[in-house]
Amino acid sequence: MPYIPHTPRERQDMLAAVGVSSVEELFADIPRDVRFQGGLQIPSALTEAELLRYFGALAERNRHVETRPSLLGAGVYRHFVPAVVDAVISRAEFSTAYTPYQPEASQGTLQAIFEFQSMMCALAGLDVANASLYDGASAAAEAALLCASSSGRGRLLVSRAVHPEYREVLKTYTISGELKVEEIGLDEGLTSLSALGDMLGSDVAGVIVQDPNFFGIVEASEELAKRVHDAGAALVVLNNDLSAYGLLKRPGQWGADVAAGEAAATGLPPSLGGPFAGFIAVRDAFTKRLPGRLVGVTSDGQGRRGFCLTLQTREQHIRREKATSNICTNQSLCALAVTVYLTALGPQGLREVAGASARRARYLMQGFEKAGLRRRFSSPFYHEFVMRADDPGAVNEALAREGIVGGYPLGKAYPELADCLLFCATETLTRGDVDAAVKAVAAARHKVGVQ
Repeated sequence: MPYIPHTPRERQDMLAAVGVSSVEELFADIPRDVRFQGGLQIPSALTEAELLRYFGALAERNRHVETRPSLLGAGVYRHFVPAVVDAVISRAEFSTAYTPYQPEASQGTLQAIFEFQSMMCALAGLDVANASLYDGASAAAEAALLCASSSGRGRLLVSRAVHPEYREVLKTYTISGELKVEEIGLDEGLTSLSALGDMLGSDVAGVIVQDPNFFGIVEASEELAKRVHDAGAALVVLNNDLSAYGLLKRPGQWGADVAAGEAAATGLPPSLGGPFAGFIAVRDAFTKRLPGRLVGVTSDGQGRRGFCLTLQTREQHIRREKATSNICTNQSLCALAVTVYLTALGPQGLREVAGASARRARYLMQGFEKAGLRRRFSSPFYHEFVMRADDPGAVNEALAREGIVGGYPLGKAYPELADCLLFCATETLTRGDVDAAVKAVAAARHKVGVQ
């Protein structure tokens, strides 16, 4: 940290050392009429104790969302995270670790990342996974680019049932126009197979769907995968909550070539927009196109098992202009949290979390129907569902009055669903929480109405 001069004499000595007599001279190249005039309206300095007291008072004004029942999902989910997760990731050797460029000094970090990769392969039902990515949105975009670079084709088809923010990121990635992104229409909340059939052609590099999709509906369809593959395109399946695979078919089991998305729900709490941990897994044929880092198992000179970075595809490594991606950030600490969570739960624990979440969601949906709301789509869902009301805002206001975080207003991203809310339930909701939410909506039904 640079030394900051405190006394007038020290400041004058520093100015003299750089050859000026005043601070004003340092800004001489900036025209005076565009420079700030006068003094900044900054309050006087506080002592450390006063500063802590001040911010403590501000914190007391916050409503502690983490302790309130929440019916909000839409890509960020609240699952119970065992204490062992924080206990492990708080260890200094993990929390302060940097990129494991030197395998001889980074075996612990490399092994932890390798375990993450192995778990992503198992959950995706695919052959190879990388060492995490920045977040689910960038992972989705990288998966799309992987399809294009592998095939040399110039069109990408993405379902409108994919998270709207992911679609926006994909548009940003392809803004140069070299790749054309087209959206597939919907049929009762699902990717339309007829629309997909009309759009497929020999120039399509990949088709991107989400399972469960943004509306919580199960998209898994071997017929969809067959149509994509018959056209010579790759199928990308996205996911925002890996707990779903405690119940549902894994992407590789129903035809996905690439699985990507967000792993944060299994190990990290919702936290005002991050941090996240993206993942991407592929069939073996796409391994050399994977972006970011990949940890492999090797042997040292004495035949002992070891771990190292392999297929280093980033441009600042050996690949240079042949790099498959310029992704520079793998969320290894966040990925470690996911790894510890999945290790602690194991396959049976993940099934129990998924089963409890699905049951809570159905109980909540049935309660809302009794309270006067109506389900918008009839297709099977995991732990999110869409309900319709004349005044969605009144529904959320009624819930907020009872200290409950309401649903996601779908009109923001889907104008045709302006009368709908997307609700979510996980195992963290108790039966009492659900009953309180239903009671709040029922009490306000004269304001809510039903179409």
